[in-house]
Amino acid sequence: MASRGKGFLHHIGFWAFIVGLILAVVAGLLWPSNSTIIVVLIILGIIIGLLNITAKEFMLFLIAVIALVVVGDVFTHLTVLSLGVRLSDILTYIAILMSPAAIIAAIKALWAVGRPGD
Repeated sequence: MASRGKGFLHHIGFWAFIVGLILAVVAGLLWPSNSTIIVVLIILGIIIGLLNITAKEFMLFLIAVIALVVVGDVFTHLTVLSLGVRLSDILTYIAILMSPAAIIAAIKALWAVGRPGD
């Protein structure tokens, strides 16, 4: 993500990403399906989408988000120590964090394509 030497706002976006990932992992382990955590992750995702995703990172970012959504429930059949359910909860929270950022990045890309000029 774009946080190298690009100003204060990019640092905020970077830290929103780090905090969101940590929160998604911890909440996936301890508090699955918590609506307060979901709202916080959505807000952090919006911040990430607005401040962190650059044009160079757009394609890789969207592919990563699509991969997260596709494999989200693949671990649920792993029943040892409820490990599959916990991994699925973590991936769901990470997908919730990244979805608003992906929507914002897609809108930015559509805006860039539809803008006259260049």
